Amino acid sequence: MRKIFYLVIILSAGLISSCKKDKKITGGSTGGGTDLTQPSKDGTTIQLAQDSIWLYAKENYLWNDQLPSYADFKPRSFTNSAPLTALSNEMDALSQYAINPATGKPYEYYKYDPGRAKYSFIDDGTETGALNGVKGDFGFDYNYNAVDDIRFVYVYPGSPAALAGIRRGYRIMSVNNNSNISYDGVSGGHTYGDGSGTNLNYVYNSVFNSGTIKMSVKKPDGTTFDVNLSAATYTVNPVLKDTVLDVGGGKKIGYFVFNSFTSDANADPKLDAVFAKFATANVTDVVVDLRYNGGGYVSTAEYIDNYLVPSAKNGSLMYTTTFNSILTSNTETLLKNQVRRDGNGSLYNLSQIDYSLNSQYNKPNFVKKGSLNVNRVFFIITGSTASASELTINNLRPVVDVQLIGEQSYGKPVGFFDININKYTMFTPEFETKNAAGQGGYYDGMTPGSGGYNGINDFDDFTVEFGDPSEALLAHAINYVKTGTFGTAKRVIQSISADASKTFSLAASHDKSIELNKHKFQGMVFNFKKVKLKK
Repeated sequence: MRKIFYLVIILSAGLISSCKKDKKITGGSTGGGTDLTQPSKDGTTIQLAQDSIWLYAKENYLWNDQLPSYADFKPRSFTNSAPLTALSNEMDALSQYAINPATGKPYEYYKYDPGRAKYSFIDDGTETGALNGVKGDFGFDYNYNAVDDIRFVYVYPGSPAALAGIRRGYRIMSVNNNSNISYDGVSGGHTYGDGSGTNLNYVYNSVFNSGTIKMSVKKPDGTTFDVNLSAATYTVNPVLKDTVLDVGGGKKIGYFVFNSFTSDANADPKLDAVFAKFATANVTDVVVDLRYNGGGYVSTAEYIDNYLVPSAKNGSLMYTTTFNSILTSNTETLLKNQVRRDGNGSLYNLSQIDYSLNSQYNKPNFVKKGSLNVNRVFFIITGSTASASELTINNLRPVVDVQLIGEQSYGKPVGFFDININKYTMFTPEFETKNAAGQGGYYDGMTPGSGGYNGINDFDDFTVEFGDPSEALLAHAINYVKTGTFGTAKRVIQSISADASKTFSLAASHDKSIELNKHKFQGMVFNFKKVKLKK
């Protein structure tokens, strides 16, 4: 998928149904026409699914009061030989109606592909599987360190890439025997190469839209080797690295890379081990590296925050959630078709959940976990940091000293729950969150050291391994712990070329990160772990 899950509510898989409403038809059309004034129970499977997207959005979409009528929108007019494409095009179009008064543009305006939704999307099952800890791909991601310098930014343990010996910081010299892979896109208002994106799309499609790939790879020592990878299924460990750094003067930093807010069953045991290690080592500061984390389950974000919150704030408000007026007043009707199973295997439907402002789900409190108590938490972020990652950060801002290091984040203060339609899943914003101090609305992202966010704005550094004290962003945290100030920010990304035209500005680096991560799930998924239904 091209979308990143940043703030989403994902529920257990349940019964799948299209929404069918028996309405009077005008204009004489009974199944395929585009002149219906209301949805019909007649039509093809895809046409009924298209109607369902509009119906669910009109009831549950956060900005539903700005959506057009059925007659004006014409859901069945989005035709394509590929059903997923037709549904996705419909979802993209529907997302452009709600206007953010602060910007005059749609809330879901996506600057890298105007007309496409920034948040909403239709999933064919790929992203749901990944969020539950199972992926089926090569197991790596990449970014451009300079125009002519592509690096691996992370590799999942146990993936095809890891088994082939690929590591973060290694350089990609050619893809499928093609060495013409320099960056030729447009980022930060600057055009690189011819700006056509030909090379950019070639590499992207080779990595994310293919089942096999051949690459020539260069190690930091200058030696090269070739790899032939085939996509395969593997279990995701969201913790890519954890370590304790003794920086002297009685100061110890607990550092860990958390790359995806997978389900509690997958993530919680790994997080328990990390924080137990930190507590045993008596760390004084924690660095949470979320630089490539597009989000996932809200419950996992809460789990991390409950480890990081000071004991003195146990029981205090963590955040608030708001839905549209239909859900808040519990007058929704369509969600009865969305059936799930709770942890005990019992069936319930989403209309039985209490969405009112004072419900248990909308005003969760901190529940302190573990014995670790720190007064300051550093978060490393980039343009790939989104949704549940941003929620994790925002929740802690009123209760602990939060310092942000890196590039401006993606910007997604809204989230979803999954809506099953036929064999597809609809994800579209149903709620917005704010922390206990009422802070939220970061639609343009969080910028370190600006706009009320403490920290330092600087380039991502993927030339060395995670946890290496020389890595630029981690080095800032180390310097702050030791001296109380950050080091000097770099002005250009380290380049293999002296040619300034082959380096990226900070704005371009941010834009490039978001552009290159369009394949990732970016969302915040609300997971009803222990279902308590309305009385």
